[in-house]
Amino acid sequence: MSSLYRKSSFPSFKNLQTLVLFSSMFSLFYLLCSVSTLAIADSIPGMAVEDTDARRSELFSDILRDEAVYRIDQLGKISDADGYLERTFMSPASIRASNLILSWMQDAGLRTWVDQMGNLRGRIEATNASAEALLIGSHLDTVIDAGKYDGSLGIICALSALKVLKISGKLEKLQRPVEVIAFSDEEGVRFQSTFLGSAAIAGILPVSALQITDKSGVSVQDALKINSFEVTEESFLQLNYDARSVWGYIEVHIEQGPVLESLGHPLGVVEGIAGQTRLRVTVRGSQGHAGTVPMSMRRDPMPAAAELIILLENLCKHPENFITYDEQCKGLTEESLAGSIVCTVGEISSWPSASNVIPGQVTFTVDLRAIDDMAREAIIFELSSRMHQICDRRSVYCIIERKHNAEAVYCDPGLSLQLKFAAHSALKRMESEIQGDVPMLMSGAGHDAMAMSHLTKVGMLFVRCRGGISHSPAEHVLDDDVWAAGLALLAFMETNM
Repeated sequence: MSSLYRKSSFPSFKNLQTLVLFSSMFSLFYLLCSVSTLAIADSIPGMAVEDTDARRSELFSDILRDEAVYRIDQLGKISDADGYLERTFMSPASIRASNLILSWMQDAGLRTWVDQMGNLRGRIEATNASAEALLIGSHLDTVIDAGKYDGSLGIICALSALKVLKISGKLEKLQRPVEVIAFSDEEGVRFQSTFLGSAAIAGILPVSALQITDKSGVSVQDALKINSFEVTEESFLQLNYDARSVWGYIEVHIEQGPVLESLGHPLGVVEGIAGQTRLRVTVRGSQGHAGTVPMSMRRDPMPAAAELIILLENLCKHPENFITYDEQCKGLTEESLAGSIVCTVGEISSWPSASNVIPGQVTFTVDLRAIDDMAREAIIFELSSRMHQICDRRSVYCIIERKHNAEAVYCDPGLSLQLKFAAHSALKRMESEIQGDVPMLMSGAGHDAMAMSHLTKVGMLFVRCRGGISHSPAEHVLDDDVWAAGLALLAFMETNM
């Protein structure tokens, strides 16, 4: 080994003290050279700024792009299922994901805890102890066979931006507190009730929600208790914030639609979020043998359910053929209905489910959304009325339950304008060739911002996704678009905090 050192260009170190001395001298030499380089750069117009920006951009890309994408990939591997991504409220995978996110919160310099609804919280206090807090969040749960960006992107972009502030020494100088929240449930897959996490914090989730059960008969309260969250009515009521302590809420999220990609723009600012209603329709008939009951004597709920679903499709595609417009509508017009209503039947089941049995019951879900709340309610009223008529004609019994309801939400104009400036600033710093202004969009998908709007003003930043595909393994966001989102959030905090 010693002969190898003698042949090399490195000096031969005889002891550890010599090595330390050489290392110190080299570091001092490097520092002096760096200072000299900066001094020379300062004397040349534009050079110092460009050099500094280049170094800063390299640092930011390491955290806001490379590390952020790596973390999104890590979360995307934490699943309750083999072969696809599924992470629902209080499942084993959600607990593993929570522990990982908590470690990232601590890495960003935040004080962390988990509340009684399983929401993850990371907070940094401000120089002004009495200042209202900025809340930034998104959800850690997923749909079944999900994509890895929905929800996770918003959490990780927030933590990445705060980590940059920490490294640059700005985190402790914030003028108001910042709190990152990873909501335990937004999708509502397990309990068919969306926004369990954010609605609890916003103070709009009733205590009765703790008794909602999943398909296995496990209640929300039971699921929390299994994971050592002994939530009581008193502790549940303490979850919600005092609105006077909150300045606003920001959420970064993939668009889940094709508009940004069609415009060739990585970022967009959300103007508002469509209202949403979820229904569960149960059709009950007469169970019987598939081969012995004559067709004319059957009370089969399956064809009745099929007719109800076709009715739903026609009603949402062509509402003008079903809705009457008169002075009673109070502003409801054909224009507010056309193109703004979307309806989906996402789940259907029968009992008993066997090929040689006429089922006694068929149940299906309806997801109905519209930007105009009045239009949405008009469609629901018309749908319910016509469904009961069909069931009566077919001699079956219909039960229509409203399982979830959220009114349309409009984002705060001031926050939206600030996010627009921040997005523009981020793209400029990236030297992007994007032309045109940052787009303003409406969201057809529901987000935690809907629940949080009951607590404080909200703003949302959309990030382009390939093909507009979401709630699918094909969901994809470009690495540089993740970077752009993180930079925009960073610019927002640097400007407004």
